[in-house]
Amino acid sequence: MTLPEVTWPDLALAGAFLAAMLAERFGAAARIGGHMPAALALSVLIAGALAARRRVPLAAYLVGTAALSAEALFVLPSPVSPYANLLGLYSLGLRGTRARARLGPVIVLPGMIAYFSGPTHTYQLMPAAVLFVWLLVWALGYGWARRQEEQETARRVLRDQVLAEERVRIARELHDLVGHTLNVLLVQTGAARRVLDRDPEQTRTLLGTMEHTGRQALEELDRVLGLLRPQEPSPSPDPQPGLAHLGALTERMEQAGIRVTARIDPAAHGMPRTLDLSAYRIVQEALTNTVKHGRAARAEVAVHREGDVLHVEIRDDGVGAPDGYLPGRGLKGIAERVHEFGGSVEHGAGEHGGFRLRAALPIPRTPASVAP
Repeated sequence: MTLPEVTWPDLALAGAFLAAMLAERFGAAARIGGHMPAALALSVLIAGALAARRRVPLAAYLVGTAALSAEALFVLPSPVSPYANLLGLYSLGLRGTRARARLGPVIVLPGMIAYFSGPTHTYQLMPAAVLFVWLLVWALGYGWARRQEEQETARRVLRDQVLAEERVRIARELHDLVGHTLNVLLVQTGAARRVLDRDPEQTRTLLGTMEHTGRQALEELDRVLGLLRPQEPSPSPDPQPGLAHLGALTERMEQAGIRVTARIDPAAHGMPRTLDLSAYRIVQEALTNTVKHGRAARAEVAVHREGDVLHVEIRDDGVGAPDGYLPGRGLKGIAERVHEFGGSVEHGAGEHGGFRLRAALPIPRTPASVAP
């Protein structure tokens, strides 16, 4: 596991606490007396533990607690040091592994006993109340960390589930497409064979119909097989989803911790089935990228029709796109879907941060099946 580096904000926070502790120590020099070197060294230890609380939260809190206890027992309690130690306890609950974070309350109790056992302790706060505050702060960090773990687990389950469902859906689409087309062709072939000798004109018509049916099936088959690129997740919650199924999709995304708002123009309903499916897939892939890479809390989906063009836009409030980023498999898959209809797609940083994707899909004028 790669440990996080000590960041400038951590160093700045530790430096601010160190300055406050040193100012307080020098202000109390008369009472500290000959213990001043030890008092300064303990202040440095407490500030150093605060700077390392993200990198090694358990060790940092142990060092900070030991230094705080020694300060109370052998020197003079500082009114600033406990707050630095409190931040270290919160970081242990938030940043530590589950097993190590649970050691927080175990360490708090002896540390609290040592602190309030100091001979020079003059605070009027009840130890029980202080202990409650310390444990509450630890619980806040620990609870937030567990919630993040649960959301990450939900996201992994979501990615695995939608990938498996997509494979099942593609298999079902292939079965339906090939089975239906073969049945139609067999019926037309039998009819052409029966009228071949007595009605050549009808036979010619039947053969032309068979050719048209075969071409349509090949076009649809090409689109379905285009989804079978190796290691390309194209998730789906339903066998043949469309824009009418976006509600179920947004609910599933919200289970992974992302709030999605979808606005669909009533004129966008009733699209040809292949276009309706592709528009749904574009939204789904964009939201999946938001889950995987964007670390967003909110996302917006807008679908509207302008003339003979269906416009799809997805934006989120996540980390956005780094400069010089290269599209991954998901964005390439979206581009291929859009180009199948002769449309255009653009993506990048949003106007107010986050990531934005816009796709323009020309509506086919062929008498294809229309989505319900």
